[in-house]
Amino acid sequence: MAGRDDRTTPASLRRELELVEAESAQLRESAAGLRRQIGERWFGPTDEAERAALITAAEEQEALVDSLEARREQLRKRVETAE
Repeated sequence: MAGRDDRTTPASLRRELELVEAESAQLRESAAGLRRQIGERWFGPTDEAERAALITAAEEQEALVDSLEARREQLRKRVETAE
């Protein structure tokens, strides 16, 4: 495939897709862990600022997951058209 940018080969796109999927899974688990931590402390004595920080962190990670899932879909389409 002469002249083709190495970042656009099917193999490189698949590798990038795998990395995006792995990062997305890791962030999903991390956000779920934060949510569990919030739930476990819900009825106990907890600092409101700490709870707010945990909620914000979970929401930020979930937003990153949304971005990564959009990137994953873009990569899947590129892999399909590159093959």
